[in-house]
Amino acid sequence: MVLDFLWQSLIIGIGGTAAMDLWALVLTGIFGLPLPNWGLVGRWFAHLARGTFFHKDIAEAQAVPNETALGWFAHYATGIIYAGTLIFFAGPAWVSNPTFLPAWILGLVTVAAGWFILQPGMGAGWAASLRPNPMLIRALNIISHPVFAAGLFGTALIVSNVSAGLPIDSVSMDHGAAFDIAYARETVLSER
Repeated sequence: MVLDFLWQSLIIGIGGTAAMDLWALVLTGIFGLPLPNWGLVGRWFAHLARGTFFHKDIAEAQAVPNETALGWFAHYATGIIYAGTLIFFAGPAWVSNPTFLPAWILGLVTVAAGWFILQPGMGAGWAASLRPNPMLIRALNIISHPVFAAGLFGTALIVSNVSAGLPIDSVSMDHGAAFDIAYARETVLSER
């Protein structure tokens, strides 16, 4: 049960985060918007571990070794944590039969994390209020986080379909449970 939760959180979180990254590439290709600077995010996380939460401007903070790799790691780890949160609150049955609404709600909630934790911590102010283009940044946040949600949902659909198509490993369960599952599948298939 715990192992299922962990691997599902890992796969679904990576899928959702990758969807967000692909969206950033689309915005760069079509509108020429700059890609996120994950090195600065890595720098913020490194300074956070040293006890500094708020910066006047994270770009002026002391650089740290491997900050870009740390930023990418933090970006994907955060996506995995969000996926785990989604699975925890929506319930493990959500992975078997995913619906978009719980993922979309989580996507909107995660906008708040950027606005009220990451952006002020990095020196951009609450909801990017100290940046020259806060409304553009806010609009991009409001759009990109539901893209993350769509990635979570799409990846959960893939996990659900792949899991449903995998043969049952009767070695890892008792024979009674294997018989019950086989009987349930046979019954469902015969009713179609």
